[in-house]
Amino acid sequence: MLSLEEVNEKYIDVLKEIGNIGAGNATSAIANMLGLKIDMSVPEVQFLPVEKIGESMGAEDEVIVGIMLGVESDIEGSMMFLMDMDSAHHIINRLMMRPADYNEPFDEMDLSAVKEIGNIIAGSYLSALSGLTNLVITPTIPFVSVDMAAAILSVPAIQFGMMGDNALMIKTEFSDELAINGYFILMPEEDSYEKILTSLGLSL
Repeated sequence: MLSLEEVNEKYIDVLKEIGNIGAGNATSAIANMLGLKIDMSVPEVQFLPVEKIGESMGAEDEVIVGIMLGVESDIEGSMMFLMDMDSAHHIINRLMMRPADYNEPFDEMDLSAVKEIGNIIAGSYLSALSGLTNLVITPTIPFVSVDMAAAILSVPAIQFGMMGDNALMIKTEFSDELAINGYFILMPEEDSYEKILTSLGLSL
């Protein structure tokens, strides 16, 4: 039997491994989509209270792109992928074969492409989590928002803060000739947190 502190330490080690595998999968998927060779920095992994996510990312009045979706099946909760505007424009311009300095507001086609990117990245992380836990994890259809960070993050903080106290946040930097900064956030419900621990052989 392990103490709560020992369980959390082991759990965070596993989450870091999920972050590494998921980020690697996401990098390969984006590289294939864009037809580029993309390098990835070592992900920064934090397990922190939901209300602390915003301040960990930086300025809450910065406009960002948020892709949010639910998680269903063996575990339930919410997940998000967040990008700063420069990163989002860079990826979309690549996909749409536009000049690198194109900086117009996103239209419906752009937002559809952002959703697809979100699906690919979310799938990469969930596949890593599913592979390590042997749990069936299914994402819902994504929702895309372009708004200030505080506004985007208020949704999961309110909706899922009532279900679970902590979130897994993985900061990943992809780079070709321009760095792409992204934050992956997984917020499992309290019951799902227990299921993940149990599937990993960790219990109090």
